Amino acid sequence: MAGLDLVVDYIENLLSIMNEKPAPIFTKTKDESTNTPSFKVTLGVIPDYLYNEAGMRIDGVNEGKPAFNAGLIKGDIVKKLGDIEIIDMMSYMQALSKFEKGQTITVTIERDGKTLEKALTF
Repeated sequence: MAGLDLVVDYIENLLSIMNEKPAPIFTKTKDESTNTPSFKVTLGVIPDYLYNEAGMRIDGVNEGKPAFNAGLIKGDIVKKLGDIEIIDMMSYMQALSKFEKGQTITVTIERDGKTLEKALTF
C-alpha cells in the first residue's frame, strides 16, 4: 500500500500544479489526410509501420490476396511496384493509386539481402 500511496500523492501534486498553470495553447498540426491517395487495389499485406528504411516491409500477408498469390512473405521489403520506386509508406500508397483491379505488374522486393522480381495480379 505504501507504493500506491506514493502514486496517489504524486498524481494529486501533479494535478494541483496543473490547475495553477494557464491552459496549454492549442497548436493545429498539418492535416496530411488530404494528401492520402485513394486506390482501387490492395496487395493484401500488413505493412510494418515501424520500418524506417527505404521501401515498405511486409509484416503480414493475407491468404488469397495478390501478395500471397505472388509469393510474397512476411519480412519482404517492397522496393518497386511496376516502374514506381517505393521509398516509404506514402510512396507505397501513391503507387497503389496508379493500378487497376485485374492488372498484372512486376513487384520488386528485397528478401534476405537479394533482389527478386515477382509477377503480381491485383
